Formats: sequence, C-alpha cells, structure tokens
Amino acid sequence: MKNNKIFALFSLFLPLLLISCTSIKDPKDIPQSIDYTDEDIVATEIERINKFKEIEPVKAFWRAILLGRQDIISDCQELIYGKLQEALEENDFFLVNKYYLSLKTYGFEFDQEFLDKINSLVYSNIPGLTSENSKAPDSIEECLKATVTIWLDRGLKVENGAGFADIVIGSGFFIDPRGYLITNYHVIESMVDSSYEGFARLFIKLIGDDDLKIPAKVIGYDSVLDLALLKVEIIPDYVLSLGSSSDLKLGDKISAIGAPLGLEGTLTSGVISTVDRKLLTFGNVFQIDAAINSGNSGGPLIDKDMKVQAIVFAGMLQYQGLNFAIPVEYLKQELPILYNNGQGGELIHPWLGCYGHTKRNGNERVGLEIQYVMPGSSASLSGLKVNDVITEIDGKCISTIEDIQFLFMAYQYETMLKCKYIDENSQEKECFIYLEKRPKYPFQKIYQSDFVYNTFLPAFGMKLFPVSTTNKNTYKIERVIRGSLADQTTFSENDLVQIKDIHYDDENGGFYAIINTQRQKKGNLDLMMTLSSSYDSPYYF
Repeated sequence: MKNNKIFALFSLFLPLLLISCTSIKDPKDIPQSIDYTDEDIVATEIERINKFKEIEPVKAFWRAILLGRQDIISDCQELIYGKLQEALEENDFFLVNKYYLSLKTYGFEFDQEFLDKINSLVYSNIPGLTSENSKAPDSIEECLKATVTIWLDRGLKVENGAGFADIVIGSGFFIDPRGYLITNYHVIESMVDSSYEGFARLFIKLIGDDDLKIPAKVIGYDSVLDLALLKVEIIPDYVLSLGSSSDLKLGDKISAIGAPLGLEGTLTSGVISTVDRKLLTFGNVFQIDAAINSGNSGGPLIDKDMKVQAIVFAGMLQYQGLNFAIPVEYLKQELPILYNNGQGGELIHPWLGCYGHTKRNGNERVGLEIQYVMPGSSASLSGLKVNDVITEIDGKCISTIEDIQFLFMAYQYETMLKCKYIDENSQEKECFIYLEKRPKYPFQKIYQSDFVYNTFLPAFGMKLFPVSTTNKNTYKIERVIRGSLADQTTFSENDLVQIKDIHYDDENGGFYAIINTQRQKKGNLDLMMTLSSSYDSPYYF
C-alpha cells in the first residue's frame, strides 16, 4: 500500500545535495515499429508468432491479425479454440475468460450451449454478486455483527532487548454466507509477500467473542487497490450487501465500522468530503471525515440503507480528519478474478504501455488522449499514436482516464480487445489491442525502452526536442501537459532544458533528473534544479 502513495511524494522538488547521480545512458536497443512491407521482417515476425503459439497463444493470434496473413490467423484461431475447450473441461476460469473474450473480439461465433458453459464457469458462485442476500442486517447492531477484527500474528519482535508480540490488527466484513470476507491488502501483506521471511498466521475475531480466533485463508488480493478476499470455515450470522458507490455524492452521510486500535465493533459517522481524490495509481477514492484510526483498515463504509459503499483504508493518520475509502464499485469489478484466484494469488492489472489524460471539449469529457506511447508496447504495435483519443474499448464507452482504469479492473492481461479511437485528423478508427501485464513500476519499463529525453513526458509532463548538435543533452520544451509537474512548476513551451544527470532509486521507486534550465517565466535566468517523479502514476494505462 505504501508504494501506491509514493507518486504523490515525488511531485515535490528534492534538495540537490541529497541525490547521488548516475551517467545519462540511453537503452542499447530501442524497439522499432514493424515494417510489414519488408519480406525479411515479415519472415522474422512469422517465426516470432510461431514461438508465441505455445507460451502466449493470444499474443500470437493478435500479432497474426496485425500481420494480416489469413492462413496464420486461422491457425491461431483454431489453436485458441482448442485450448478454450480444454480449459472449460478443467474449469480454468482464467484461461477460459481470456480465450473466450479474445475469440469473441475477432468475431468468432459460439453456439448457445457453449456460451452457457462459459457463463456458468465465469459468472457463477461469485461471493457478494451472484445471490440474493438472505442474511442482510436490519439494524446497525446487526451490521456490527457482520464485521470482524483481522489478526495477523507475526510472532515476537525484539526492541531494546525486550520481546513483544508482533500483531497487525485490521478490520473486515462478510460478503457471503459461505464465509467470504473483505479486508485491505496491507493488513494481510505479510501472508503473501514473498520478501517477508518471518512467521505469519492469519485469524479473525468475531464481535463479542474475545477468546475465539478463527483461522482465515487468503483467496486473492490486489496490492494496487489495497483489497483482499479471505475465507473462513464458519457460517456468519449476518452478511453485508454491496451497494453502488455511484449513488454517493458530496456531503452524503456515511458510517464506518471497524476496530480502531483493536477496539472491535466501533461505529463512527461523517460525510463524504470528496468523491474523486487521486491517492492510488488506479482510479479515485473517497475522502471522508468519519474518525478513522489504525485498525479501521479493511472495514466497511455503509450508507443509510446499511449497504457497503466503500472499504476504509488508513489515510494520513498524522493529519486529523484526512481519511479515505475505496469505492465498492472497484471491489465488484474485481471480485470474479479475486474469487477465482483460489490459492491466494495476486490480481495483476493489464496495461497498454501509454501515458495520457482525459480529453475535454469545454466542460465535456470526450475520451482519453494518448500523450506518450512506449516503444515496443502493445499500443505501439497496435498502431495507436500520440494525440489519438480513445473513445471505446470492448464496446464500452471511454470518456475519461478513470473509465479505462475501471474497465481494466475486470480484465486479465493476455487478452485481446477491440479499441475505437479518433486520430489527430479527427478520423474515427479502430484496432485490436493486446492487454499486457502491467509492471509493478511502469516507469522502469519506460526508461528501459526509450531515449532518456523522451521519458521526460511521462515522468514530468514536458515533451523535449533536441536543439544542439554539439551538446546532445540540450533540449527545448515542445509541450507542457496541463496539470503535470512541469505545469505546476511554471515550465512553458520553448524553455531551455539541459539534462546534467539522472538517478534511478529502485528502492524507493523514484526517478530524479538534475537539469540546468532557462525559463521564460523566470526571466531566462540560469537555474540548476532537481526534478523527481515516481515510477508509477495514475496516468499510465
């Protein structure tokens, strides 16, 4: 969870003396677009497709479509259909989902019996979504009984020669009578984090029974959105129903239930302070003024109808009143994947390898403008370019960057979808896109794939172009992205930028650039400064 907040901290300037620098080095091999008119390149691409067939068959199918060879397309389509049938027999949700959607995207027609089998596997038995809630509470007191205290026992820790119990305390709530419940990822992180080598056992405690600790199992988790699905082998007395966060508005009254500082069954109330706070790198969260403390994380935020509208997570606890909650719509989008992880697996988000912002026509939001495309990425190979505006994916409208983030919560990587967009000449076009695995730190992948000066756009929001033949590290700003760090710090077009040194801080997930600059808004005075950016951002997709 801490990594999700890093990007906000790197939006500030850092003192120059704190940075240890490295030489400026471009990648040795920057991916180029494929020239499908060159016979040698086409032959190499066919070899590549054949290698993809067994390890990533959907990628082979997608690249065959880009190549345009019908014989290869047919072979790949037949291969995926066969693998889909095998996956159905093995009840493999993930493979069935990605193979089915990819074939459907290309126009493959399924008979109804086959569709019924797919729907039965993909959409049935999902906790919180698939059945009427017969255990819904009728009172606040019953709502309290639908919540639990999460206990993560990490054994003993030693401080100053003395041993203390190392316990992580959080909150959770039941969403299904079979014993499925929701909490935050950061509460159960030590259970699934491969870098943690210590002791860890996970329990829940029911309200009113301080002595009984019930073992819990992690079913699936999302470290980006800070969500986790757990399972216990009991039948809860009450189960909370999932509401619709879109119904909440600024000023609406809400109540939080949890175990602040381990005080189980605590109810606090307040209002929605804002509905679109960018605190995570995926989507927006609610800011609330209900009292929240350590231990509330993972508890439900309920409305007047006693339905869950959001999941509380610990905000900036050092600042009174700054508390946050994850909209329940995000949980509902992800539940099919979290549930089908089965063995405590992580939900990995997809991406296209782009950076961009919502395109506005006056006050109207008309799509997602692409402002940077990583060389060699799925978007690049699909033909998407800078200044294209994405308007639809898989038949679903895209009018903002939040729309595509919300959409991608429900899709797995290694899936092919259809994308509609408007190019820079205002022509409506469409292409097939392939969802790749989103890196933990997208900017790491970007700087490994592109010239350093090009990375300044996704890092700081400034597009540079070379202006000197004698000093290759001297540039002018061609464009400043509105709302970016460059914009906030009063850079403007035609400002001079000389890159002196750069530094990649993998431990803290940050990128630093030391520059000399002459800015028009500062009287063209020479100024040396350090710019910093996180490896992740809400504007990568």
